[in-house]
Amino acid sequence: MLTVDYDRLGVGAGTKVIDVGCGAGRHTFEAYRRGADVVGFDQNVADLNDVDEILQAMKEKGEVPASAKAQVVKGDALELPYADGTFDCVIASEILEHVPEDDRAISELVRVLKPGGSLAITVPRWLPEKVCWILSDEYHANEGGHIRIYKADALRDKVLAHGLKLTDTHHAHALHAPYWWLKCAVGTEKSDHPAVTAYHKLLVWDMMSRPWLTRTAESVLNPLIGKSVAMYFEKPVVSVAVS
Repeated sequence: MLTVDYDRLGVGAGTKVIDVGCGAGRHTFEAYRRGADVVGFDQNVADLNDVDEILQAMKEKGEVPASAKAQVVKGDALELPYADGTFDCVIASEILEHVPEDDRAISELVRVLKPGGSLAITVPRWLPEKVCWILSDEYHANEGGHIRIYKADALRDKVLAHGLKLTDTHHAHALHAPYWWLKCAVGTEKSDHPAVTAYHKLLVWDMMSRPWLTRTAESVLNPLIGKSVAMYFEKPVVSVAVS
């Protein structure tokens, strides 16, 4: 289940991509599938090992172009181990809400992005997230949990302050918002609750079958209750005057 729309990023063969806070690797896999040279970057070794195993399996099964390259790297998003302007595309999906020093993390995302390159950032949307926080402390008050709720314009301005240009924005995963409200209402640890189980089956059916009914419902509901907001930025190319 992707939150970032790769068609808006123009990721393809030879594009250098870093997926910062890659987690289980969903955005790393898609970049690799499209032929990019991708780095799945995270601080969780167990997650990285799982991601690496799947990347190798994708290569062995011929699911990626022969020219594509992929690797996983352990590290801190506050100190990315790359030179300025290394990547054509930087992705940070659903990580900034976990990071205390988010301004510092944003600075690093911008720093390693090439001039002319694209930055994609997604975070939980304010309204659906606020409902979750109201319904349940368990949802966010845990180690590594969400420490803030972003308003989209505030996050946008944090990135624009680094000189980038906003190119696009959209909302995603409207059908997932009620699922999390339901979990928060009955208890986030009660995954076997009948209502939670039933809704989860609906989401799995939607992701696996992509039926017209749920796809249409989500597209209509995304502007209203989309669980995530995605923003896309471009780093300007600085012209050097020739004397």
